[in-house]
Amino acid sequence: MTVDLLETLHLPEQVGSLDEGQLEQLCSEIRHTLVHFGKHHGGHIGSNLGLVEATVALHAVFHSPEDRIIFDVSHQSYVHKMLTGRAQAYIDPEQFGSVTGFTNPLESEHDSFVLGHTGTAVSLATGLAKMRDMNGQHHHVVAVLGDGALSSAVAFEGLNNAAAQGGNIIIVLNDNEMSIAEDQGGMYAGLAKLRASNGTAQPNLFNALGLDYRYVEQGNNVHAMIEALNAIKDTDHPIVLHIHTCKGLGLDAEDKQHGIERGQCEANHWQNPLRDEHSPLGSRKTYGRAAMAMLEQRFDDEPGLIVISPATPGSNGITREFRKRAGAHYVDTGITEEHAVTFASGIAKAGGRPVVATSATFFQRTVDQLQQEVALNDTPVTLLEFSAGLSATDNTHSGAFDIAMFGNIPGLLCLAPTSGEDFLNMVAWSTSAANEHPVMIRVPGPQIIDADRAQGLFKALTDQIDDSLPASVTLDAMIGHEAAAAIMKTTAALNETAATQDLHYRHSRVVQAGQDVAILALGNTMPLGREVVEQLAQGPHPVHATLVDPVLFSAVDEELLAKLAEQHRIVVTLEDGQLEGGWGAKVAQSAERLAERTGHQLQVICVGGDTEFTDRVPLNELNNRYGLTTESIIHRIRSVAALTTAER
Repeated sequence: MTVDLLETLHLPEQVGSLDEGQLEQLCSEIRHTLVHFGKHHGGHIGSNLGLVEATVALHAVFHSPEDRIIFDVSHQSYVHKMLTGRAQAYIDPEQFGSVTGFTNPLESEHDSFVLGHTGTAVSLATGLAKMRDMNGQHHHVVAVLGDGALSSAVAFEGLNNAAAQGGNIIIVLNDNEMSIAEDQGGMYAGLAKLRASNGTAQPNLFNALGLDYRYVEQGNNVHAMIEALNAIKDTDHPIVLHIHTCKGLGLDAEDKQHGIERGQCEANHWQNPLRDEHSPLGSRKTYGRAAMAMLEQRFDDEPGLIVISPATPGSNGITREFRKRAGAHYVDTGITEEHAVTFASGIAKAGGRPVVATSATFFQRTVDQLQQEVALNDTPVTLLEFSAGLSATDNTHSGAFDIAMFGNIPGLLCLAPTSGEDFLNMVAWSTSAANEHPVMIRVPGPQIIDADRAQGLFKALTDQIDDSLPASVTLDAMIGHEAAAAIMKTTAALNETAATQDLHYRHSRVVQAGQDVAILALGNTMPLGREVVEQLAQGPHPVHATLVDPVLFSAVDEELLAKLAEQHRIVVTLEDGQLEGGWGAKVAQSAERLAERTGHQLQVICVGGDTEFTDRVPLNELNNRYGLTTESIIHRIRSVAALTTAER
């Protein structure tokens, strides 16, 4: 792969000096670089391939960093990074991964914000433009957002405010006819009419908001884009430049065998490196598919059982085949997390049993709705929280704050299963008529799926990748007939045992009885808890500890804690999330109250993450940093045990 021209560009102003032929050559080199990078490293390739010419044109017309270019979500900023001194991170395999997949001011002065969530670019750009005008400055402010991001409520809030504010604000709407999956929502019919009419159709959504509007059909023509941007560059009012592009443009026929292709292909949103194509499914897709398979078996008899995904369905095991079969039992609301949760509360209020499935980092955007529309109204909504806990992800997609954030919402029961079967049973209960309250269920993480795999569970899923799982696969095939039958039997019997089941999920479970030391291992930390208990029992001074599955992280089982205090001196809480304000802190507070009432003193050791943002730090490194290792926990236990013995 030759990238002679790309490698010579170190500053964005160099783009503006290129002639027409060189601009086309640059776009070609960038496109080949992205395809090669996607195959060997992976990333958000489809959206970046569609935005090559537009980004080159932006840097040919505007002068970053004086002119401010804000990329919504910023997962489509790879080309921008190449043109602002970071091309080697995409060209040189030894430097792959040296820059984050999103904009970040720590990397470059050409990145104004750390971004990773949808719909915020227009609001940010409007704020930048406000201060520019207040200070009497004259630089340009450009917001770049995709058509999928347009479904986000905050994008509309920004557009509404931009129109009222006035001044030079340029909003580039990248319309590739695709979100992560298909675009969802009534506005997209209007966008289609605008495309079909070369931007002349009425009513025009943007005009209706008070915004000026231009349309470019050839969004993948660098010369057309430069001409269009130059024409609106110095406008004295906000304007939307609606450009039509092709997502994944440049992906070749060879890629189709891997499920990746240009255009309206969900798989090209995120491309895994081809070396990983035969890797087993991760926990998100495995447990997500299992949950969908179980729920699907009930659709014919339960019209109110509805799965809701605010975009990102495939990432969470909601396959295209499932969506087709589910019909009206499945709703993709687009990138609208707040609406999705509120919509679910309405369904539940009307007697339905809705299931909202998305990532922990996206549920963060719904805290107000979870508190007000769901918990305060006590509607039986089931929330499946994917990618919760510590992980090696970037700083905009961390799930490390979920326990502290959601576990302190009154009336929201938050469950942390410690196995796949446990997870499915919780889903079965929470979506049944036996449950009358809102429930959040932490979808088990990689630690749990490793344990399940060791036991041969979910074999039909872990042997498959992407959307290649046959549409006819059943829950029996996934986890075996006996386990599947037990789960479905549990579901059928729930109405008759409502009170028992409700109490069942509000109390901890003693996994292994012991004395002196109790390990309370929440959710994903259960495999670590088991290892700690096993190691404590070995050596010249064995300790036969009690192992407890806390089950829930929204409360503390004070009845069990009181019983533990009678025969234990030390309680250790393990959680793979932010320690401050988390579940372990609840246990420590409960132990203090218990001591005041009964005189039983418990030494509580809380183990969990620090209150910090982390960016692509390997999980084992985070565990070492936070003391979430067998060696560190045992050392702390023995140190405290020696201290308490000396005090006695």
